[in-house]
Parts: sequence; C-alpha cells; structure tokens
Amino acid sequence: MKESRIVDLFDEAKIIYPEKEVNAKETTWYEHPAFKGVFLKDLIRGKDTGGQFSCHIVMIEKGCEVGNHSHDVQWEFNEAIDGKGVFILGDKEIRFNAGYSFVTPPGVEHTVIAEGKDLYILAKFVPAL
Repeated sequence: MKESRIVDLFDEAKIIYPEKEVNAKETTWYEHPAFKGVFLKDLIRGKDTGGQFSCHIVMIEKGCEVGNHSHDVQWEFNEAIDGKGVFILGDKEIRFNAGYSFVTPPGVEHTVIAEGKDLYILAKFVPAL
C-alpha cells in the first residue's frame, strides 16, 4: 500500500462551497511568475470569495526560495506541511520544519527558503491575493 503524504491530501482534496465543489486534483500547478523553482496550486481563488480570502499550496524546490517581498494589504498565514527551510520574517530568521506556522502582517518583508528537499506550504491570504 502506498504511503500517503499530507501534501497529497491537499493536492487531491475536494473544496466544498455552499453552492459548488471543486476537485483540487483537477486544478493545475503553475510556476510563480517572479521566483524560479516556486510553483503554486490555487485551492481557493479570490474570485470565488469576492476577494475576501485565498488559499494556495506553494511548492518550493530544494535550494530555491520565495524571495524577499511584502504584501500591501494582505495578512498571510503560512503552514509548513512537508519539508524544512528558513523563514525570514522582518529581522527574524527562523529554521523550521513541517508543523510550523507563520503569521505575516501587511507590509512586513519575508522570505522562505527550502532546505534539504522540496518544501510545501499551505498559504492563506486575507484579503485574497
């Protein structure tokens, strides 16, 4: 029997809204437009929530990073679901592994670096990206 990873559960999940259901398995991965080796899968899109909320699986290849950036209006909540890395939040540098979560207020610069193997993060934004 194949061992299931938690990232596979999200990658193949069903997202249930009051008026519809979305199969994450049918949603495609795409490369981040600004960061090499970073891929995204939109689980909940801003257009589906009136711009109030979005949720994405982020895959950062080993040795790659989501470079230093900030969001003007979004709060961001990142949950590491597989792998390990370094999270730079403002002037703090935090080494982490699966199970860690990070809250990033609007305007705070942050960076995520994958170490050892590919890193998977569940990223949630309020309001939506």
